[in-house]
Amino acid sequence: MLYIWRPTFWWGAFVWPCAWATAMARGARHSGIKITFCKLDVYTYICVVKLENALLSTKFSSEVQKASLNVLYSAWWLKSITSKELKDFDLTHEQYNVLRILKGKYPDQLCVKDIARRMIEKSSNVPRIIDRLEIKKLVKRTVSESDKRETLITITKSGLSILESSTSKLNKLHDCMQNLTEKEAQQLNQLLEKMRQKETD
Repeated sequence: MLYIWRPTFWWGAFVWPCAWATAMARGARHSGIKITFCKLDVYTYICVVKLENALLSTKFSSEVQKASLNVLYSAWWLKSITSKELKDFDLTHEQYNVLRILKGKYPDQLCVKDIARRMIEKSSNVPRIIDRLEIKKLVKRTVSESDKRETLITITKSGLSILESSTSKLNKLHDCMQNLTEKEAQQLNQLLEKMRQKETD
């Protein structure tokens, strides 16, 4: 009896192709060899990248400055991995954000100004984002009955469907990537909110 171990490493290592194992099995059948595929525990190895290595710098004026840079770098990292997943749904990060906001008020409608106020990135060009989403039939525009100058936006059934699918995939990604306990996440939220105490509109 011949045992074959097909290890799977996630994030940055390698996966032995299934085709290789299949070819081995076919060859073994012709040779009269019985092959058993062993079910093994698969571990995820995540390499912790220190800020010094990411920025190739060890010179920080203070721990406060280092913390600020760490927040900026971490925000870029999270947005990058999120954007890669959203490409499978033909969505940008900003478009996903608009759909999420509209879903939060569904079936009610929102005007462009209210959507802009809820955006993560306040400088986003919301009218243009909505134009793109409308072309994809993920949102619908209507004119306000009380004010003909105002346009109201609502998410469509297709928008709800793609939002549900993309959110499910992002949640799985974040569950795998996040190395924080609930208590640590709560502490991090408190520290970030303390950091933004002087935030202005």
